[in-house]
Amino acid sequence: MKSCIITSPFHFEVREVPIPEPGAGEVLIQMKAAGVCGSDMHIFKGENPCSSYPLIPGHENAGVIAKVGEGVENVKVGDHVVVDLIITCGTCYQCTHGREEVCEQVLVRGSGTDGGWREYFTAPADDVYKIDDNIPWQNAALIEPIAIGAHCTKRARVVADDTVFILGTGTIGTIILQACKVHGAKVICCDVDDKLLERAKGYGADYVINSKNENIIERIAEITDGHGCTVAFDSACFPGSLELVMQYGIVCNAGRVVPLGFCDKPEAISQADINKRELDIIGTRMSAYQFKPVAQNMADGKYQLEGLATTFVKFSEIEKVFENIINPAPEVKKTVILFD
Repeated sequence: MKSCIITSPFHFEVREVPIPEPGAGEVLIQMKAAGVCGSDMHIFKGENPCSSYPLIPGHENAGVIAKVGEGVENVKVGDHVVVDLIITCGTCYQCTHGREEVCEQVLVRGSGTDGGWREYFTAPADDVYKIDDNIPWQNAALIEPIAIGAHCTKRARVVADDTVFILGTGTIGTIILQACKVHGAKVICCDVDDKLLERAKGYGADYVINSKNENIIERIAEITDGHGCTVAFDSACFPGSLELVMQYGIVCNAGRVVPLGFCDKPEAISQADINKRELDIIGTRMSAYQFKPVAQNMADGKYQLEGLATTFVKFSEIEKVFENIINPAPEVKKTVILFD
């Protein structure tokens, strides 16, 4: 089989390696589709401190069960599946209290250990989830990122009477938008790109704000009759973006603020900024227990998927993925690798 390996920053190889055999409790997955995430780009550029080389990237993985090991009962050969990205210990406080995404020993496929940019790989059967056979592979690869949206909206306790503000309408921003609309919330999307905002309207945004030529606080006051939003998601994640969404007039008293990035630059936020309005600042990372409900929602047609992935690359031409990372084209928003 062929396997794509990042050997060092800005260097990759496609190697011929043996197809692995599943051990007891494991399955062999024949890959059909894999999403390309921003974290994969950071790994290729040498910007992920959690990754070391050589490494096979890829955590948005969908495929077919090709073989099962001894004792596997939850899936069978031929089942269409997606693969969880987290590998956990199962025994720490976090794992035993429903927070396995921040397990003390958590490993992430495609980041802390080898991922799915290869034709076959093995995984514990407990880490794979059967999906409807009618879901196209190019959509199945989106289940993991959509699960991130489902997880962060659950963390934010989004409900139908919320008014949600989303800063940044790239792939994750539009996924959060759709997750909020599944709950029936009113959603305001904000960006500096009119094309992305127009796309957000197509995905159900109730209002859009172009912060390049509109005053965010004034527009939110108009939309909410001066009350502000009950929830704010920072999916732009640039230095200063958290401070931006926490401005008075964006989030109301008792509101919830959810930052999604890993920007490590300090921001000017005081205790008074939080406590005067009794805000909840809610961290979120990856997802937990969301693969099954997201896969079911996708099978039930609850998401608008057209245009969410913009670029499709054959695994046999995977060099194009890295070319797009080095020289990004404006029209490339989300890439999915399709296996031959």
